[in-house]
Order: sequence, then structure tokens, then C-alpha cells
Amino acid sequence: MSQTRDLLGTLTLQFRPEVSSERLAAAIDAMAECEEAVTACAAAMVTEDDVQALREAITRDLNCADVVAATRRVLARGSDAALLSSQLEACLAACEHSAELCARHSHHHEHCRMCSQATLRCAEACRQVLHGLHG
Repeated sequence: MSQTRDLLGTLTLQFRPEVSSERLAAAIDAMAECEEAVTACAAAMVTEDDVQALREAITRDLNCADVVAATRRVLARGSDAALLSSQLEACLAACEHSAELCARHSHHHEHCRMCSQATLRCAEACRQVLHGLHG
């Protein structure tokens, strides 16, 4: 059992029963992984020879890191469903936008490949929690 799942088990969260502690923990863990990946990818892109071609991807990664971090904190607090739904939608969009550009650069930048995969996993985790919230 993950530490995140253990911590969530100690909280009284006000979600629909369809949003299990396991699903929440998986989403929080995916968000932490995503935040780390997009931050590292942005930092790596700044050092690349083709940095000018990567400018938009860098910005998207940095935006994604901020949105994911905020979403992770809101989700861990068990905020009301309406706020959480909006935040998850924003996180999903940020992840998809980051993944789109990093996927384009993944053939010649390994960090972009890894980032794209992490953001897609995070987007799917957001979808899973949203599905549970909306039943």
C-alpha cells in the first residue's frame, strides 16, 4: 500500500463513493510524477542546442507543473466536488497540451519522451477521478 493511500485512509473525504481512496491515491501519485517530469523536461530543454524550437514546449511544461501541483494539493485536501472538478479539468488540459508538444520532440529528446508519457498518465488519472465525481 502506498504512503499516499495510507494518508488518504486517515482522512474523511467528502467524495462520491465511486471515487475510491485507491483512485485518489493513484491520481495524486501520477500528479507528483508528472510534476517532476515536466519540471525536469523544461530544465533539460533550456540546455538543448535547439532551445529556440523548444520555447513553446518549455512554457507548456512549466504551466503544466504549476497546474498539476495545485491540483494535487486540492485533491489531497478533499475539496468540494465542484471546485475539484474544475481543477481536474484544468489539469487534464495542461497535461494534454504539454504532452502534445513533448511528443513532437520525443524522437530526438529522451526527456521529452518521458515527459509526454508522464503527462498522459496524469491526464488519464484526472479522467478517472472526474468519471468517479460525475458518476
